[in-house]
Amino acid sequence: MKSRLVPLSFGIVLAASLGGCAHFDNTWSDATTVEVGVSETSRGGDACCAPQGGALHAWSAPTVVPVSLQGPQAVADSDGPYLLDSGDRLRIFVYGQPNLSRLYVVDHGGWVTVPLIGNVKARGRTTTELEHSIRAKLGTQYVKDPQVTVDIQQNRPFFILGEVKTAGQYPYVSGMTIKMAVAIAGGFSERANERKAQITRRINGLVERLDVPDDYVVQAGDTVYVYERFF
Repeated sequence: MKSRLVPLSFGIVLAASLGGCAHFDNTWSDATTVEVGVSETSRGGDACCAPQGGALHAWSAPTVVPVSLQGPQAVADSDGPYLLDSGDRLRIFVYGQPNLSRLYVVDHGGWVTVPLIGNVKARGRTTTELEHSIRAKLGTQYVKDPQVTVDIQQNRPFFILGEVKTAGQYPYVSGMTIKMAVAIAGGFSERANERKAQITRRINGLVERLDVPDDYVVQAGDTVYVYERFF
């Protein structure tokens, strides 16, 4: 009696194992979370459960989505150094020299006029670079080892025109975007194109005009123009 049960039991076990393998094979094509380049065998899987043909296929490399397709991104660099230009009000302090320590305004030519040394170029420079320039000129013949600091008392303004409620000149706010500039000007008019605007910016003496979205970062001295909506 026992000799007849052994083959039958073996057949049941074999059928169950083949059925389980067939079930796993049907779900193989739906897997989407297996590590790249790792086969089922290398993770301890059973060789009987490979796809048809007996070979395990390596997973393809993941698709790289360009940054521009991953959602809104910053479209301008707001972390760069602040470059001086016409209209900036500066506090220049020279240690031990009260006649030199006072407020200065960068003129239309991009210069500040300092007693004893005359005009010093400020346009396109950082406050640190202007400090070095003033220190070098004073130290040549007027002040021994001068200690100079330059701070921005007030940024030059920005301008906003076009389809806003209150166009005009406004104080610049660091990190301000087009959307924030529009808010400062009272918001959009009823005919405004709220998706983009134009920025006019002077870079190293050259004027550039850029069509930009509403999250673009405004710089001091920029002129923002909000377009009219035509439909």
